[in-house]
Amino acid sequence: MTTRRLLTSLFALALAIGVVQGLLWWLEPASKPQQMVGPPRSSYTLHEFTLDGYGPKGHMAYQLSAPQLERREGDASMYINQPRFVLPPKNGSPGKPWTGHAAYGWISANGNLIKLQGEVHMQRPAFDGQASAQIDTSDVTAWPHQNRLETDQHVAIVQGTTRMTGTGMRADFNNQHMELLHDFHGTFLPSGTQP
Repeated sequence: MTTRRLLTSLFALALAIGVVQGLLWWLEPASKPQQMVGPPRSSYTLHEFTLDGYGPKGHMAYQLSAPQLERREGDASMYINQPRFVLPPKNGSPGKPWTGHAAYGWISANGNLIKLQGEVHMQRPAFDGQASAQIDTSDVTAWPHQNRLETDQHVAIVQGTTRMTGTGMRADFNNQHMELLHDFHGTFLPSGTQP
């Protein structure tokens, strides 16, 4: 009799385990399939490179060249030593490109944000009656697809006989607008005179 009870108990226990396991499989949420977007990106270093960045409509937004670029594994942003850059005028707008250089640079993963670190020097040649211009500052943040940049550091701007200095600047090259934010000092001489 005890053997029969033992077998009945074992059968009941096995049946209960099977029912519980079946309920777990039935109630468990479906596992999400792994989405493979592409091969994993590794870190790499480039030497003496040129990088062309294009906007959403296919127009060149910027060009960078430098002796060295590093992309670190796990971070799609890029770190650049001694970048030289070209910021062309917005497609169809009048003007000449701004060119320049910085001590260091950083580009976001999607290329929408560039940080020029250390001393930054920019210049633009004369065009259509506009005098050549240059900007000397440091630590510039640029949005190349929007043709904008800004800094909160000391800025010196020279355009023809005009000299301006200040702290902090916002620039929108789409409409050739620059704004010095604090401590503005300017010298505006008549054209044709020597500074």
